[in-house]
Amino acid sequence: MEPGKYLQVAVAGVGGVGTQVVEQLIANPIYGFQLVALTSSKRMLQSTKDLCINPLAWKAALNTSETPVDLSAVKSTLQELVKQGEKAVFIDNTSSQDVAEMYPALLSAGINVVTPNKKAFSGDVGLYRGIVQASRSGRYLHESTVGAGLPIISTLRDLVETGDKIVKIEGVFSGTMSYIFNNFSSVEGSDESFSSIVKGARAQGYTEPNPADDLNGADVARKLTILARIIPELKDEQGNFPLLHGYQSVETTSLIQDAPASAVSNGDEFMKWLPEQDTHFAQMREQAANEGSVLRYVGVVDVKNKVVKAELAKYPKTHPFATSLGGSDNIIMFHTERYGKRPLIVQGAGAGNDVTAMGVVSDILKLIRP
Repeated sequence: MEPGKYLQVAVAGVGGVGTQVVEQLIANPIYGFQLVALTSSKRMLQSTKDLCINPLAWKAALNTSETPVDLSAVKSTLQELVKQGEKAVFIDNTSSQDVAEMYPALLSAGINVVTPNKKAFSGDVGLYRGIVQASRSGRYLHESTVGAGLPIISTLRDLVETGDKIVKIEGVFSGTMSYIFNNFSSVEGSDESFSSIVKGARAQGYTEPNPADDLNGADVARKLTILARIIPELKDEQGNFPLLHGYQSVETTSLIQDAPASAVSNGDEFMKWLPEQDTHFAQMREQAANEGSVLRYVGVVDVKNKVVKAELAKYPKTHPFATSLGGSDNIIMFHTERYGKRPLIVQGAGAGNDVTAMGVVSDILKLIRP
């Protein structure tokens, strides 16, 4: 095979998103790729000199594999291919911190990294700095860490790299929070209890198994961290990236701060406790309605005032956050010097295996296209 003709692909994590990533790659015959390795949580499948992974039978082959997962071996395989003149990519579809910490070593070896895993970009600044420094040798692409398949990160990078100045970014970044508050605090009005709506969201798969993991605001804080670190004006005088401790440095309003430890650690216990908060949320809804507003859980990166926060806020019923959202949509506004009078708005489905995988595959195609 002619070196460099095909992108050499290793996929870590073949759950809902990972399976969709592989299937979307297979369904796209325009660009060439070669599956080098696939890993699940328990087993691994690697191509060898004598045996290539059949793209049309990868799932059965992986399920019957007896090879335990060894990501260091995957790295070594990709590294050897790079030495032979091949272009290689490691696709991390996990949510693992341990895998995220491999990125600097992968990039330093000339291996590109594509991922929807937020951990590396929203945690301690040391890991993020290491990734940026190592990207001299390989590219890292993570469009789907914010907004799934929506072009949020690419839009921000385009604005920054063409010299526009970011004034503020604000938006509804959580599909879960969007669904909950679109139904709980609608323009038309609603009498349904907060816990009832969360229960319905959980039943439909809009929340994590334990909704506390959504309602604590940490997911939104992670996404804000990712965006804030792309904005040059948020670096300090020494050029250091903002938010030293990542998402934990974001001013985050948790909606479950009064929850007992037993509820925070167990989804069923949490749902038993949540009705105790219905009166509190109903009062907030009533107050907002009396002011002609709705409640929305939003994330804000205020560059001018150097504030990054995730909070439950009131917006007028005429605001796009009140009128434009449906289901579990995300909506993000970019207020910039160029987009001063009317902000640039990106809106659409911000969650789901298929659209998240689309974001991953679009990044992969950026590596393939000439």
